[in-house]
Amino acid sequence: MNTRIEKDSMGEMQVPDSALYGAQTQRAVLNFPISGYRFGRRFIRAMGLIKWACAKVNHDLKRLDDKRFKLIEKAAEEVIEGKLDEQFVLDIFQTGSGTSTNMNANEVISNRAIQIAGGKIGSKDPVHPNDHANMGQSSNDVIPTAIHVAAAEALRDDLLPALMHLHGALAEKAKDFDGIVKIGRTHLMDATPVRLGQEFGGYAEQVEKATERVDRAIEALQELAIGGTAVGTGLNTHEEFDKRVCAVLAKRTGIKFKKAADHFEAQAAKDAVAEASGQLKTVAVSLFKIANDIRWLGSGPRCGIGEIALPATQPGSSIMPGKVNPVMCESVMQVCAQVFGADAAITWACANGNFELNVMMPVMTHNLLESIRLLASVSRAFTDKCVDGIEANKQRCNELIELSMSMVTSLAPVIGYDKAAEIAKESHKTGKTVRQLCIEKKVLPEAKLKELLDPWSMTEPGGEGSAGG
Repeated sequence: MNTRIEKDSMGEMQVPDSALYGAQTQRAVLNFPISGYRFGRRFIRAMGLIKWACAKVNHDLKRLDDKRFKLIEKAAEEVIEGKLDEQFVLDIFQTGSGTSTNMNANEVISNRAIQIAGGKIGSKDPVHPNDHANMGQSSNDVIPTAIHVAAAEALRDDLLPALMHLHGALAEKAKDFDGIVKIGRTHLMDATPVRLGQEFGGYAEQVEKATERVDRAIEALQELAIGGTAVGTGLNTHEEFDKRVCAVLAKRTGIKFKKAADHFEAQAAKDAVAEASGQLKTVAVSLFKIANDIRWLGSGPRCGIGEIALPATQPGSSIMPGKVNPVMCESVMQVCAQVFGADAAITWACANGNFELNVMMPVMTHNLLESIRLLASVSRAFTDKCVDGIEANKQRCNELIELSMSMVTSLAPVIGYDKAAEIAKESHKTGKTVRQLCIEKKVLPEAKLKELLDPWSMTEPGGEGSAGG
């Protein structure tokens, strides 16, 4: 591999000729051969947006000349567009401030700007990675700003549409299944009847609330740390820099970014990231419940609950011919487990703010953005490959209602709790249905019995006495 020599404050480093990064990035490459995990597209885009916005504001404030601004702008746009992603080579498990990645961005933008200008890569002329690409900035305010920008865009553009897609499918199933009465279950035991549409309506409402939680997560991330520089004092930057950069980023992204209310809080603490992660964890809790319920409702197909049929997506066993498993539900549940674990890692990382700086920002970034990406991907796959194709087994729903001892509940207000309990116990002992026993024992006139044991009426407010659909 051909190399060139670049220098930083610690001396010379051999850098691959093909690399746009420089000495500081190469040192970090050698220091952190840890995981192979890299910052993804969303975060790299955010770094490009921030470098572009800072250069624009510095130019507007007459701190950066026209020539250098235009060169930085062109290079930063390539970062934003994803044309230079292969140049962002650093491991997630690096310096806790993300300084190495900030310098990776500075060096790439500097060298690409030099390349555009027709200069010599590594010369730092006419664009210096620190003096120009990093003007008015510090890793300590750039990285937390990039976390917020990357996550807010991913939440809005990836997760929110995916959840809305899932909500629409569940709401449609709730409507389609509203005429189907089935047995309810509490404590995994038979309970009073519900409509299958009511169950799916509950799932749709969970996802509706999940979209609201995503909106709150975006709102939590709207304050940006940029402008605080090293420790929050704003040393070496213009007094209007923070407000102006946030305004530029807000206009470019369409998200209501604003300067931090307190730069010391924004850099020393990562409470907003913890809050956003907490909202994601709750979204995952909702999706886990929905997927697990659907998995159980479709269990069987003959020896389980079997009230719904899930689409057959792939063979389920290497040894049992014809077996088809609820694989899409299992995929959702595994993603949710991953998000639960990611939230724990993020919590620990956010808690480790010492004095004026948090020093676990790369790992929280990785986990937050991965959680968003996975939840968005699995929500779409679950919708398209499972929810859309769910069918109701009306016959099975009717059978299980008639077999349930809980049907006796609607009789209790008329014949008393104790008498109703006796019938339930006898039903369990003999295998006879509640209806059969009540007819045999002539507990009530048949017309009244038919009215009280109408499953549909039990799914409506009031619970008994009104026959329906």
